[in-house]
Amino acid sequence: MKEDLLVIVGPTAVGKTALSLQLARNFHGEIISGDSMQIYRGMDIGTAKASPEERAQVPHHLIDIADPDYPFSVEEFQKEARRKITEIYSRNHLPMLVGGTGLYIQAVTHGYRLPGTEENPAFRREMTRFADQHGNEALHQKLREVDPPSAEKLHPNDRRRIIRALEVYEATGKPFSSMQTMEPPPYNICWVGLTMPREQLYERVNQRVDQMMEEGLVEEVKRLREKGYYGNLVSMQALGYKEIMLYLDGEVSLEEAVNMIKKGTRKFAKRQLSWFRRISEIRWFDVTMEGASQEIHRYVAGNFPQYTE
Repeated sequence: MKEDLLVIVGPTAVGKTALSLQLARNFHGEIISGDSMQIYRGMDIGTAKASPEERAQVPHHLIDIADPDYPFSVEEFQKEARRKITEIYSRNHLPMLVGGTGLYIQAVTHGYRLPGTEENPAFRREMTRFADQHGNEALHQKLREVDPPSAEKLHPNDRRRIIRALEVYEATGKPFSSMQTMEPPPYNICWVGLTMPREQLYERVNQRVDQMMEEGLVEEVKRLREKGYYGNLVSMQALGYKEIMLYLDGEVSLEEAVNMIKKGTRKFAKRQLSWFRRISEIRWFDVTMEGASQEIHRYVAGNFPQYTE
């Protein structure tokens, strides 16, 4: 029998955290973070982690499980998330996968099989030197030439995954994208997608960035730098962190950095929506509509009535 799984997705700042907390309380749920950056310790404000008070209300998993210099992979996330789903389900609680990192979410829900090609340290060093000399855009162009589908999915600053895709092509002569196979979903999944009119979403993004600045994002990045975490790490390429790094290095003003974060986050939200729109199983809810929360509750209850007792 397949294990039950509630998946809540949507763009950044749409309200996934608040809704997931409400649903977790109503359906005996436990939340598994589906955010590729919330796994890192010390990266709290810029990744919009649930607060300690919120985490005290409902069990949360896959938050603060690695240091920022650890190259956490999609394969590791898939393994850890599936282990947590089984643990939660065995307690007769509802596993809830909540987040906006499409690749991580889909790796769990669709049985994403990733190529097991061995690492090539010499090739990785060569590609890293190339990116250092010519920039991330040039490295991204290399991938676009041999594997356009993978290039379309990966941001130019996601250097580690770009190099991995090039490494697979170098070893096999086949595009990384052609070697990722999809299996039937291993779970009994109820998909909930959250959305809102774009203008309102973008305004919420801008407000969230202003709030992050008020909460001390600059000080958070300073602390990370003091611990030796710098811009060449995948974690430090996250939105908010790389821009504040530029400010601390004197390359941009604080106002410019904030505007860059807002612009980058709005673009990121657009990419998230594009990714999730491809998943036909998702039922979308406009959270600005009156009664949306109650409608979502009824929808989840219809799929998982056993958790409402």
